[in-house]
Amino acid sequence: MRSTTIAEAWAGDRNNFNLIRLLAAWLVVYGHAWAITGSAGGDVVTWLTRFKFAGGVAVDIFFVVSGFLIAASLQRNSMRAYLASRALRILPALAVCVALCVFVLGPLLTTSQDYWRHADTWRYLWTNASLWSNAYFLPGVFENLPNPAVNGSLWTLPIEARLYLALLAAGAFGLLAPRRYTPLWALALVAAYAYALWHHPLPDHLMNTMWCAAFFITGTMFWVNRERIGLNGWGVLALLLLATITRGTPWFHLPYFALIGYGTLWLALAARLPVIRHTDLSYGMYLYGWPAGQLVQAYSPGSALHNACWTTLLVLALAAASWFLIERPALRLKQRLVARRPATGAGIGSA
Repeated sequence: MRSTTIAEAWAGDRNNFNLIRLLAAWLVVYGHAWAITGSAGGDVVTWLTRFKFAGGVAVDIFFVVSGFLIAASLQRNSMRAYLASRALRILPALAVCVALCVFVLGPLLTTSQDYWRHADTWRYLWTNASLWSNAYFLPGVFENLPNPAVNGSLWTLPIEARLYLALLAAGAFGLLAPRRYTPLWALALVAAYAYALWHHPLPDHLMNTMWCAAFFITGTMFWVNRERIGLNGWGVLALLLLATITRGTPWFHLPYFALIGYGTLWLALAARLPVIRHTDLSYGMYLYGWPAGQLVQAYSPGSALHNACWTTLLVLALAAASWFLIERPALRLKQRLVARRPATGAGIGSA
């Protein structure tokens, strides 16, 4: 298998980032079907890894991709343009999704007599739409389902937003040069790993944040060292073999981390996969996947696979509406408002 550097692959005329994000978003829908339906057992990814369910693996992939693409975006944009780009990509679609849950789905489904007077209604709206934190419940909505959360997927977005700001700070202090960033990245991973071992078991929210941050800064590490790191299929196979050997052991998380990080970049830039160029339904699928699954469970309860199949059909329609009506117009607005620096091998499917 021929090896090429990340920079060489990035400078080409194709990549698979949109496809990978779409598949990862579907894995979230698929994996959440068990939590939504309260079904016993777990998905195929849970069985394969004995470590994380499908949605957890998908979130790890998302953060690797995000760390890489957002670092690329930071390099070719001014600080103002970078912040505008991030805000226009995330906030409009999120605000619409949250508003639809509060002002349409909630009033139609609630059993609460004081829905509009309840503090949780407005807490859900402002907390989620502002990216400040997360709120999961609306009064009287989905209260008779196995899991009453209105949207259990939004917890990653405040983490993502804070990582964007942390990356901006790193860039402002000149830390994204390879000779500076690489040792800091290694030190951060070692320190986080030592902390997790010393304080094991960590609370779920802290562990989730640490995993997300670790994959994000690793994606950024690949961008920073794109001229030095090669993409080789044999390396992916070696990591896959090591993960297979350690599956079910206390050490599986180490090859898993390396495989998700390096394997994601290899799939995105070296693998010959179908290219999705001008449409990105992944964010809309991620935003609406859980509420769509809850609606399917409310009106057509069944097994986890039953829920996943019907949710896929419903969420594809919702994601398409989000893309064509909200996200794509926001991206066009970004192109008009943001003056970019000269691009340096940006490639297609950029952040």
